[in-house]
Amino acid sequence: MATLSPEPPAAAGRRRGLAWLLLPALLIGLVALYYVLGALWFHRIDDDPSIGETIEVTPPASRAVAAAAALVRREVEIHRWTANDPWFQPTALLDNMPNYQQGIVAAVARFAVELRDHLSRVRGTSQVDTDAERAAGRLNYPGDVWFLEWSTTPVQPSSESQYRRAIEDLERYNARLARGEATFERRADNLMATLERIAADLGAAAAAVDEKALAGSGAWYDWDADDLFYTNKGRLYAYRVLLGELGKDMEGILSERGLGRVWEQMLTSLGRAAALQPRVVANGTPDGLLWPNHLLAQGYLLLLARFQLYAVVNILQK
Repeated sequence: MATLSPEPPAAAGRRRGLAWLLLPALLIGLVALYYVLGALWFHRIDDDPSIGETIEVTPPASRAVAAAAALVRREVEIHRWTANDPWFQPTALLDNMPNYQQGIVAAVARFAVELRDHLSRVRGTSQVDTDAERAAGRLNYPGDVWFLEWSTTPVQPSSESQYRRAIEDLERYNARLARGEATFERRADNLMATLERIAADLGAAAAAVDEKALAGSGAWYDWDADDLFYTNKGRLYAYRVLLGELGKDMEGILSERGLGRVWEQMLTSLGRAAALQPRVVANGTPDGLLWPNHLLAQGYLLLLARFQLYAVVNILQK
């Protein structure tokens, strides 16, 4: 009967050495798969404009307030808040989604401030609605704060925990409004003040686009251009949803002033700007053939919407 000769020690040593060399490569591959597949799984740029159509409120509750709460809840609880994810989460690789989410919350925070300062106040009084005030403060909390932040304090509220409490504030305000225990002033001066603040916010966004486009124009790839593009995209999308529902809240005023057509044109411009989503955000020359400038394209539609907002304001002033 034939017997197998033992493996030479040198060959066994080479095999063990090869195994030790392959193990790190295998671990690196698994880590790469964890990050890449995890990031792809969670990545979501949700710019569905029909979110407002799913909102149901009990009059006289506000559709715009309900939309504000729905936008933040979707990003925090359904899609997952990614702007503050630590390095060991696969979503730490994401870039566009965190900026988009922060743009949405920035627009909702702007609306919450107007709710606190104008829409929820009774004419002739300085009394501030408590729920509106709390919501405005919490929505202005930075979006990139994880609950462990060693540079300041060992433990602090995370961004999503503050935003969840803001959702509760908005919904509590709207429930009180439905019961007649809160105020939502459907007046032309309140609408005008709100639109002026939103238009000013869009003006600041347009200035940032102009500065970035001029600074990086002509570069083959600008690593920061997509950050600004998606922050603006989130802001424009949220304003499209919020103003669409605010127009339903203020339907009587819009009808009385004959603003229906201008209002719809403004919403259309916001929707067109919010729908832009190039595969790669280019910051090329304004007249580039092969390498366009997506920031300037976004900026044009942003300024058009801003111009139409001011057109509404001018008519309300008459």
